[in-house]
Amino acid sequence: MFVISLTYKKPIEVVERFIQEHILFLEKYYSRNKFICSGRKEPRTGGIILAYNLSKLELLNLLKEDPFYQNQIADYDITEFTPTKFAKDFEHFTEIT
Repeated sequence: MFVISLTYKKPIEVVERFIQEHILFLEKYYSRNKFICSGRKEPRTGGIILAYNLSKLELLNLLKEDPFYQNQIADYDITEFTPTKFAKDFEHFTEIT
């Protein structure tokens, strides 16, 4: 499993121009069961993606498809970890809005 921390290196106005393309990128890998969840950091300095079901090499290659990567909008910090404990109701995790 991986935690990918994105940190914006361009102004938020530039981020906003590419946000829809970034969302399409995320949706592509949600549909392929590679991403578990994602969201904005608070304050809005970047975002977080949780990924699983892939190798680090696969992750590095698919991140190159992200418009934020292609347009040098964000830096990526990747942390690999092995989950060993889960919340009792984790399987009932739902999006919080």
